[in-house]
Amino acid sequence: MTERLCLFDTTLRDGQQTQGVQFSMDEKHQIAAVLDELGLDYIEGGWPGANPTDSDFFNSCPSFANATFTAFGMTKRAGISAENDDVLAAVLNANTPSVCLVGKTHDFHVKTALGIENAENLENIEKSIAHLVASKREALFDAEHFFDGYKSDPGYAIDCLHAALNAGARWVVLCDTNGGTLPAEINKITKAVIASGIPGDRLGIHTHDDTGNAVAASLAAVDAGARQIQGTLNGLGERCGNANLTTLIPTLLLKDPYASQFEIGVTHERLKTLTRASRVLDDILNRVPTRSAPYVGASAFAHKAGLHASAILKDPTTYEHIPPEAVGNARIIPMSNQAGQSNLRQRLAEAGLEIPKNDPRLGLILDEVKQREDKGYSFDSAQASFELIARDVLGMTPSFFEVKRYRVTVERRKNKYNQMVSLSEAVVVMKIGDEKKLSVSESMDDTGNDSGPVNALSRALAKDLGPYTPYLDDMRLVDFKVRITNGGTEAVTRVLIDSEDGQGRRWSTVGVSANIVDASFEALVDAIRWKLIRDDAPSQSVST
Repeated sequence: MTERLCLFDTTLRDGQQTQGVQFSMDEKHQIAAVLDELGLDYIEGGWPGANPTDSDFFNSCPSFANATFTAFGMTKRAGISAENDDVLAAVLNANTPSVCLVGKTHDFHVKTALGIENAENLENIEKSIAHLVASKREALFDAEHFFDGYKSDPGYAIDCLHAALNAGARWVVLCDTNGGTLPAEINKITKAVIASGIPGDRLGIHTHDDTGNAVAASLAAVDAGARQIQGTLNGLGERCGNANLTTLIPTLLLKDPYASQFEIGVTHERLKTLTRASRVLDDILNRVPTRSAPYVGASAFAHKAGLHASAILKDPTTYEHIPPEAVGNARIIPMSNQAGQSNLRQRLAEAGLEIPKNDPRLGLILDEVKQREDKGYSFDSAQASFELIARDVLGMTPSFFEVKRYRVTVERRKNKYNQMVSLSEAVVVMKIGDEKKLSVSESMDDTGNDSGPVNALSRALAKDLGPYTPYLDDMRLVDFKVRITNGGTEAVTRVLIDSEDGQGRRWSTVGVSANIVDASFEALVDAIRWKLIRDDAPSQSVST
């Protein structure tokens, strides 16, 4: 028999406390839909009445197939009844089936932050939760600063929990608000709370990652008996973030003892959307995904050493703790000057190029990779550029277009408001079959500001590629990295570009030159060629 473990997502509320993060209402809807599809039990939408965006989001009445929509607020203020507290009223007026209220449980904060006595704080908790229950809402109580409060005065901290539970709270949640409590302490204190008479199936855990232990601390609370975990997608949250659900969910579903002991709302089939869910959030935030993130990072299943790749070919479990496809991720065999034929054949196979063992062309590909890396290239991350090199050596590269020449200009001038602005313009001359095309594009973002010469080149390349233009409509650049590979006046610049398309594919290309624009252009052309190959675009006969 398995026990039910509930997952409570607070990305839209606590995650929005991250410095520099402010979701629009449309973005909240997009994130909420992804979370609901994943199978979360609760989605906390924000604090109604706290700001216009949160209020509009609740007024828009999002509907969920799996999750319970939850509003957040705080316990009533001192000296005001719960029925007459306008802040609490705004939360109730959101008409969500579930409401989570935060209240103080640390005597220090009760006296210094609220300026009231401990007994009055207990009454505020009790009356507020009772008011929710009388209003036919499922009530949750977030016990703020609980672990610090327990270490200061364990009796009072636990009394706060019982006040909420006795008033009808469905869940009381132990919050490590400052993020400084270590997993062993979390486990010990959670056991003490259960021993005080609070059932584990009414108890939740909410941790922050200030010591890098938020996931471990959450699991420690589950080990002690807590049956709800609160967290955020990609670990968003103020300071160092909250417990990361993209790490917790696959651990609970795939790793014993949790996999055999618990049932969660995320099924194995839904788990395959986890990597996509993680990247949807990063795209909304305009952030580059963390490559080393557990389970969902681009490097989570990357095998660089030749010995590892050779073993992976025989049995992936030799160096992988789960199959990457279980979480919607993919295995990567990077290519570098450390690579051997095992890496090479595995990487080629993943690109759909089956080459027999000991084929002499394998040595030619390795020689080409190593020669280019001596010039400053790096194929460790630029998998798409490596694939194009291999195809060139194997004679398996389709002909799409040929770039005859290009020019980029950057002009600095005053606009009509007498402000100094820059304007980048790119001209690219290409040949597709027997037809020559000239494409001109300026680099302007949505606000009319210059986005730079590389952006102008990208726009010009994609603007008019004849029959290939429709293939590039869903392609966009998501990251641009520059590194100087040597010093002095003859420095060589390496540019890495990450691209993405509407199918969720993400690929990296590399260019090297003494000129940063030229290196960027090389990487851009590779990105387009790889996209056309993967989309089975028709080949053209390009005359010289």
